Amino acid sequence: MTDPRQRSTVDDFDYDLPERLIAQRPAPERTGSRLLRLARDGASDRAFTDLPRFLSAGDLLVFNDTRVIKARLFGQKDSGGRIEVLIERVLGPHEAAAQIRASHAPKPGARLKLTGAVEAEVIARADDLFLLRFDASDSVLAVLDRHGEVPLPPYITHTPDAADRQRYQTVYARTPGAVAAPTAGLHFDQPLLERLRAQGVETAFLTLHVGAGTFQPVRVTSLADHRMHREWYEIPPATADAVRRTHERGRDVVAVGTTSLRALEAAARGGAVAAGCAETDLFITPGFRFQVVDRLITNFHLPRSTLLMLVCAFAGTGRVRAAYRHAIERDYRFFSYGDAMLVDRIAG
Repeated sequence: MTDPRQRSTVDDFDYDLPERLIAQRPAPERTGSRLLRLARDGASDRAFTDLPRFLSAGDLLVFNDTRVIKARLFGQKDSGGRIEVLIERVLGPHEAAAQIRASHAPKPGARLKLTGAVEAEVIARADDLFLLRFDASDSVLAVLDRHGEVPLPPYITHTPDAADRQRYQTVYARTPGAVAAPTAGLHFDQPLLERLRAQGVETAFLTLHVGAGTFQPVRVTSLADHRMHREWYEIPPATADAVRRTHERGRDVVAVGTTSLRALEAAARGGAVAAGCAETDLFITPGFRFQVVDRLITNFHLPRSTLLMLVCAFAGTGRVRAAYRHAIERDYRFFSYGDAMLVDRIAG
């Protein structure tokens, strides 16, 4: 059977977005965003506070509890050139893989002098990432917490401030390691979570550490040629059991964000969702057979992005493109600090 990706090109997932619709700040209240309900019978305009109306007792919301680390550091090479370091993944107490922006890429053995008089050595390079070893007696996470900057996405133009440190983080974040927020979760506050639980909607958590690769453009024409970035995830046994019980009673598993969906579907490649830790490079495009997730809460994604391709795989490319046109016409706010969608699955 021909891989559907052989027939798809990145141009199939392009659209024009007015710059004014790129949200630079979150809504005043977490639940203050709009919600585009994309059901099987069409789209409708709602408020995010309407979400409980579309969920029933026994449905399961699955959240990604990763915590965004202050992953951006600034400094200079030992030769004096200025650099910007974005930690992609913490590999151990004193080692990390990072992207480095510099006029000339540092070579193995180079010393980096970073914010807070912290020094690190470039150990090796693998493709676009550099392996760094930090000299500090504190752990990499402690160094970042003390000296790092919130790694806002590249389309947000202001310098991160105290408001971003709070709002570019979900209220249930607890496992540090992400360099980008699981943005669908930014719309939830504790009163809404309590309201959902009071009506019998169940909740479960997993961890997927979102990498900077989530913002990388697809640089090839054919999707079959794209190399997906890898991300670490963990499915607790309680979450795997909750998914199984939800389907046994005929209720819906609702992924809060593309990261929750990706982790669940990656963990179910052998059939049922398997508990445990793993890395995934799962690339979800139209033609993918979903085994776990019935509905998806998600933000609006960048043109030509793998996240938009995932949503199109879930709900149908034509339906999603029509929904995005609808959202643009009605001035929805886009991307990380923007509005949300609740999407029914029609594929797989």
